[in-house]
Amino acid sequence: MNSISRFNSLDEVGGQNQASRRGHPISRQLGTRSLVLVGLMGAGKSTVGRRLAQTLKLPFRDADHEIEAAAGMTIPEIFAVHGEDHFRDGERRVIARLLQEGPMVLATGGGAFMNEETRQRVSECAISIWLKADLDVLMRRVRKRSTRPLLQNADPEGTMRRLMELRYPVYATADLTIDSHEAPHDRVVADVVKALADWFDRDKQGGHEG
Repeated sequence: MNSISRFNSLDEVGGQNQASRRGHPISRQLGTRSLVLVGLMGAGKSTVGRRLAQTLKLPFRDADHEIEAAAGMTIPEIFAVHGEDHFRDGERRVIARLLQEGPMVLATGGGAFMNEETRQRVSECAISIWLKADLDVLMRRVRKRSTRPLLQNADPEGTMRRLMELRYPVYATADLTIDSHEAPHDRVVADVVKALADWFDRDKQGGHEG
């Protein structure tokens, strides 16, 4: 199967079984729901997500890695060969498929939550968590990698500012917001776990729909 055919079958690529069942109190309260991490590139979604999954004894999945594995191409290659619209369509489909395989901790790409259909699916199948970071934190982190397609220009900081202006109001609609500051990742994970515990307490008291 060529790379285009593989990319077009993103929503059919099989996922991980649920052999590792949940032992953490938070995980037991999730039922079939997943935890979906959203935020800009550099917010720490993958790193925090892996550690959060270990803490909660849940599978961890990275939507970007799932897309690359299915397409047989890196994300920069997908952008270069097929364009951003093609990538976004595949991203939407792979996230829809992964949400049916929960519970898990799912890290999404920075633009995924901007899709209205994806936001609706996340709302129905998961608890969304925005990892919010300041511009200087984001830039320090993204400069460590040169493979960010949206930052391949003469003014990456200006691009990041524009992305923040565009995306932060949408990220703010997530169920939870966690400050992804310059601190050990385990501290951010602890903040997420505490916020989830508080979220479920409010749920029991009828504070929100869950």
